[in-house]
Order: sequence, then structure tokens, then C-alpha cells
Amino acid sequence: MATAHIAAENGDFAPDVLMPGDPRRAKRIAETVLEDARLVTEVRGMLGYTGTYQGRPVSVMGSGMGIPSIAIYATELYRFFGVERIIRIGTAGGMAPFLNVGDVVIGTAAHTDSDVLRRLVPGAHYSATPDFGLASAAYAAAQQQGEGAVYAGAIFSSDSFYNNEPELRAGLVAHGTLGVEMEAAGLYGVADREGKKALAICSISDLMFRAEELSAAEREQLFDRAVQLGLAAFANA
Repeated sequence: MATAHIAAENGDFAPDVLMPGDPRRAKRIAETVLEDARLVTEVRGMLGYTGTYQGRPVSVMGSGMGIPSIAIYATELYRFFGVERIIRIGTAGGMAPFLNVGDVVIGTAAHTDSDVLRRLVPGAHYSATPDFGLASAAYAAAQQQGEGAVYAGAIFSSDSFYNNEPELRAGLVAHGTLGVEMEAAGLYGVADREGKKALAICSISDLMFRAEELSAAEREQLFDRAVQLGLAAFANA
């Protein structure tokens, strides 16, 4: 059944979904990674495709930017379209001093300043964490590939892209936070609420501690690596 934000029918989505923020990246994955991919939704330009990878059905769909956006799409995918596992494939700013651009971070926890997650469990500080099986499978795949540094640890899902709070950043770094992005905590919270599974794999595109960032071409190459880790996690978790 179609929903307010996804114009698809039952069976159009695979149980496993890769979810970049940019719908154009979803289109690129469909065209270059999946086989026999077909467009299944394009409401508001948020493109979603379903195809196969090494004989397994896989879907890919954009999430937009921020926790409210990814929460809408993840909820509808989990609740109405039979999706069981979503892996966010995105970028993050490097917060830990030892990180370099091009490193990959597997988000084993997601701090956030969003009010959305504070409402999940009234009276408790909810801990946003991914599915352990997906996280461990992604990390194992990274070790086998041996292409660049991969870290597993906490990330920060911010509600503000242009956040200028040095004390907040310093406190997060002091407590071991690796990177900052805008969606993972929301995805983890929705997955827990719906009884499903989720993970975020983020490529470090720029750094907090020095002026360095990837070019557009380098971002795409690194993005491809994160996609392969996500597909390996689906296959082996």
C-alpha cells in the first residue's frame, strides 16, 4: 500500500534497504551496484529502487537530511513495506583528533541533541544503538577488505548543521565521540520502536581539528566503499 511519502506497493521493497541521504546517490547505487533495478517510488523526488546484489534482493532509497526526515521514511518502510533492516550510508565530520579524511566510522552508538528521541522512553535517557549483528558484520568485512582505516564507536547526530557550540563539541570529543552527522540516532530509535534492525556507516568527509576535506570525486569513491561494507553486512549478519 502506498503511504503519504512512499508511492509503492506491497512487495516493491526488499527486506534490506541501503539509505543514503541524497536521492541522487540512491539512483547511482541502483544504476551501478544493483542488477535489474527498478524505480519503486519517487514522491517529492525521494527516489527508491529495488534490484538484486549477488542474487539477493536489495533496495536503496534516499532519506533526506536530519532526524525528522529519516524517521518518516524509516517508519513507513519498516511498518508498511516489510523492510527488516536499514543501513544508512552517509558522511560525517571527524571529531576525534586521530581521524583522517577518508576513514570510515561504524556507528555503534549515536548521541543526539534532538528532542525526537527524548520522547521515546519518558523518564529515561534512551540509548540509541544499532543492531549488533549488522555492526559486527560490517566491521569484520572492513578488516577483510583492508582498504583504509575503519573505526567502530559513538557518533553524534546533531539537529543543526551550522552548530557553533565549542563546549558541546569539546565534551563529546572528551567522551570518545568519533564523528558528527544528522541522522543515525533517529534511525536507531525508529528501528528499536518498530522491532527492526539498523546501522549507520559514515565516511569521514572533513575534520573538526584541521582544514581538510575530500573532493567531490574522493567522496564518491569513499561512498562506494561504504556501500560495499553495507552490502557485506546484509549478507553476513
